Amino acid sequence: MPAHPEKKRIEILDIYRGFAVLGIFVVNIEIMNCIFMNQDSFSSQWNSFIDIIVVKILQLFFYSKFFPIFSFLFGLGITFQALKLIDSKGRSTAFFIRRMFVLFLLGVLHIFLLWPGDVIHLYAILGMFTILLLKLPDRLILISSLVILIFPFYEVIAEFIFQIIDYDAETYLNNYSSTSIVETIRHGSYIEGMLLRISEYKANIPVLFVYLAPIAFSMFLLGMYFGKKKYIEHLKELILKIKNPTLYILIISNLYRISFLFWLPHTEIYRNTHWRPLFLKLMVVSDLLMGLGYLWILGYIWYYTKYSKTLNFFKYPGRMALTNYILQSLIGLLLFSSVGLSLYETLSTLMTFSIAILTFVFQVFFSKIWLNHFQFGPLEWLWRCISYKKLLPIKR
Repeated sequence: MPAHPEKKRIEILDIYRGFAVLGIFVVNIEIMNCIFMNQDSFSSQWNSFIDIIVVKILQLFFYSKFFPIFSFLFGLGITFQALKLIDSKGRSTAFFIRRMFVLFLLGVLHIFLLWPGDVIHLYAILGMFTILLLKLPDRLILISSLVILIFPFYEVIAEFIFQIIDYDAETYLNNYSSTSIVETIRHGSYIEGMLLRISEYKANIPVLFVYLAPIAFSMFLLGMYFGKKKYIEHLKELILKIKNPTLYILIISNLYRISFLFWLPHTEIYRNTHWRPLFLKLMVVSDLLMGLGYLWILGYIWYYTKYSKTLNFFKYPGRMALTNYILQSLIGLLLFSSVGLSLYETLSTLMTFSIAILTFVFQVFFSKIWLNHFQFGPLEWLWRCISYKKLLPIKR
């Protein structure tokens, strides 16, 4: 156990981020391998025993677990930055807004150039409100996080808004068939692939802003609450204090998730149109709790077991989370599109899962070697330079 608690605190946050980087790519590579609209028909062809097992592992331990973690950590990190800004006399709110705007532009470029599933532009939008939200009472921030998470009428509101602005998600992919999508990604030019990415992003706006945005905002606020309360400075004590309730919650949420995946969809009550939205919302909540439970488990291993050193490899990609997140999209582009190996819709779930793990292993070594020579990841450094409007040193 390290002798300096402050250093330990920073390291556990890097470990959390590195763990999130791994989980995000395990999920994202499945979508990179097959566009969302074709997922059901594509996945049905991989019906070997091992592929079915891998799918169940992904459903139980990965899907919908890591996006909340990433959102929580982003809210926590941005809150630290904002509080530091408030305490500092040398920086203005405009500096913080500029920092978020640069992140937003990076997210937009990510969509255009690499992959339409970007979320950092969404985080940047949330981050722009941080200074205002920090002025709210802590209790109100926590209550708002819960209300935003369980609010049941996002789809109704979105449908109303979409009718007013005459938005129809299906129209953006009308010019593409399942076959033409495959042909464009595998054999089309880079520009044709870019146009498809833009169309896919527009078609997925309901998923992004109706489903993902509320989860992101809820977890962002929870991270803000943790940051304002400075729980991270007493994380070791907090982890032990909430041990029993956390274990109970994990057991209950996992029992529900298992029943949802293996039994509930085959029952009459699930088919009832009145009850089904409730079951789906409970699944979202249980996945979110599982994601936060991962953070507790990692923290407990780090602070209270002799296996803490086994988590060290997470901290290197965690210190370069932004760079590694974008790098994963570049690897996906090279794997699946015409600019690389053109493997789109040719890999089984087992294959993509294995590639994701191997990619993360590569990122661990790459990040460690990079950080031996430089203070920041390349994109983290670029973000800082543009934010401060000057060239900052990067070498150690």
